[in-house]
Amino acid sequence: MAGSGEVVTYGRLDERSNRVAQLLHAAGLRFGDHIAILMENRAEYFEPCWAAQRSGITYTCINSHLTADEVAYIVDDCDARVLFTSDTLADVAVAIIDRTPKVERRLSVGPAPVPGHEEYETAIAEHPPTPLAEEIEGNRMLYSSGTTGRPKGVRYTTERRAVGEMPAEMGMMTGFWGFSPDTVYLSPAPLYHSAPLFYCMSTMRLGGTCIVLEHFDPENALAAIERYGVTHSQWVPTMFVRMLGLPDAVRERYDLSSLRVAIHAAAPCRVDVKRRMIEWWGPIIDEYYSATEGIGATYISAADWLEHPGSVGRTLLAPIHILDDEGIDLPPGEIGTVWFEAPPGRPGFSYHKDDDKTREATDERGWSTVGDVGYLDADGYLYLTDRRSFTIVAGGVNIYPQEIEDLLAAHPAVADAAVFGIPDAELGERVHAVVQPQDWETAGPELADELLAHCRAHLSRQKCPRAIDFERTLPREDTGKLFKRLLRDRYWGDGPSRIV
Repeated sequence: MAGSGEVVTYGRLDERSNRVAQLLHAAGLRFGDHIAILMENRAEYFEPCWAAQRSGITYTCINSHLTADEVAYIVDDCDARVLFTSDTLADVAVAIIDRTPKVERRLSVGPAPVPGHEEYETAIAEHPPTPLAEEIEGNRMLYSSGTTGRPKGVRYTTERRAVGEMPAEMGMMTGFWGFSPDTVYLSPAPLYHSAPLFYCMSTMRLGGTCIVLEHFDPENALAAIERYGVTHSQWVPTMFVRMLGLPDAVRERYDLSSLRVAIHAAAPCRVDVKRRMIEWWGPIIDEYYSATEGIGATYISAADWLEHPGSVGRTLLAPIHILDDEGIDLPPGEIGTVWFEAPPGRPGFSYHKDDDKTREATDERGWSTVGDVGYLDADGYLYLTDRRSFTIVAGGVNIYPQEIEDLLAAHPAVADAAVFGIPDAELGERVHAVVQPQDWETAGPELADELLAHCRAHLSRQKCPRAIDFERTLPREDTGKLFKRLLRDRYWGDGPSRIV
């Protein structure tokens, strides 16, 4: 743990995850049963994860920033029979007890007692530190972010198999980036997210070392690279922005020469931000595009990105198709919905308890989509323009907000920007922007006029926002994903809307 310096050895993790696995087995959980984990980044986090992974159990890691209502929904929806939490999150853990009747045992990590919960250390000490007689691979079932409604669990088709076989998804880690027993991997993000969780546990499968930040702080992240000799790391674009925002003297203070690979994903990265990061760290910043659903993946190296700025790369697993609303392939350069052919040998997925959503994500050919919108160039490089649910339809014209957001965010007076459609009696929707200024004191009509003029100078008239509002902070997930619905709902209110 980068902040506290607490060290978890492989011996300790093996012993304690065995005890938790034995506890789950004694509680009657078997292959395919479910547990939930609601904890902040802490040393014990991986113990229930590995206990489930080595005993055939499905585990759901829950965003520790969610409200009690949101947590209760996920715990109940995933059919968790055991819940692991911490005393830090006691208020939420206690508040959901009556709303999660399927939970049979509740365990809390940390010294402070949590009403209605067993003390974790006492509970696991009652079980042996030896492996189960039969160790079966479990699997994670994480929930979508819920930016456009209730989150849904992404469930993979899993077969009963013995522990030890390297997951196919690790091929990119070992093949492209050289993860090995010598790897020192920095994880600056919350462990309840798919990529940090998978990359940490995969690093452990290989015998490497994980450095986990309790909370992301830009200077602390740089200090951790120097202190621990980090070789590999993974980031989201908002982290790049915050590190670039440090004074030059601070950024130059730390020796980052051990860093061989810096990976980023999860949210779009502005071209100017990535270019500045490559200038600072060198051509070691690689990118991949994928989704929790595991339907496909693209990859682009720093060198290729400099030749194709803004691209998320070419496909790794199976062909990509850009389809129009009738399901017809579009030629290079034309924008449509991104569909992936089924990757050979990869397990299928479904949305837990939502057959309709599963059907919407697949077609009769077995191709799948998560609703992203983009285009392919003549060389097969994919460029994302937006999520389908964020597309603005103004007077019958499709407008993709990301282009406008990138332009606004590149303005020196802007820290962040969100663009979406709001009701318009004539057009159906009109383009609207909400901006987080670098300095709140500048927010007002004068800055709004300046930004609107900036848009008009670079965009066609129909793409330009009609007005700009200001917020001190835009609502973003830790991955950098914007909760645009929270902003749009203020403008759409309770009236009829095609936007969900």
